[in-house]
Amino acid sequence: MPAKQTLIDAKGFARTVTRLAHEIIERNKGAETLGIVGIRTRGDLLARRIAHKISLMENLSVPIGSLDITLYRDDLRGKLNQPQLKTTDILYDIHDRNIILVDDVLFTGRTVRSALNALMDIGRPASIQLAVFVDRGHRQLPIKADFIGKNIPTSFTQQVQVMMSEIDGEDAVYLLDEGGNS
Repeated sequence: MPAKQTLIDAKGFARTVTRLAHEIIERNKGAETLGIVGIRTRGDLLARRIAHKISLMENLSVPIGSLDITLYRDDLRGKLNQPQLKTTDILYDIHDRNIILVDDVLFTGRTVRSALNALMDIGRPASIQLAVFVDRGHRQLPIKADFIGKNIPTSFTQQVQVMMSEIDGEDAVYLLDEGGNS
């Protein structure tokens, strides 16, 4: 069984969401032009939390959407199982908006590349800014996050596990070391 180390507990998780919301507001000089899009599934949940915080801080409703990138993935052919399609749910016009694309973990950059392709098929935003909860390094594509909750340098034998209460019953980030034995 892999060794498991807690990197962010529930209180730290809430503080990180709040900090990301503040940074997004500051960089965009408010929230009037924002639209927030989360990559399914945990990115979507994080996007909803960030949008809620921004709405409370700015006293306005921030448009939120969720993006399914399944058919845009470059590793789809290598999968033996039938892909499970979820829905893309963006019920506002992204044209000329500053879109904040949210995901839980940034690793190789391939998921983000797929999300960018999917977003451009929907419309042409004024800008797309990337917010990630964890950046673990090891990029294979030239993709960099604009907003990072926590940088966690990892090895290829390690995994970063973002837990969310809506799915997992807790808010936390764990580092799993496949070389461990506890």
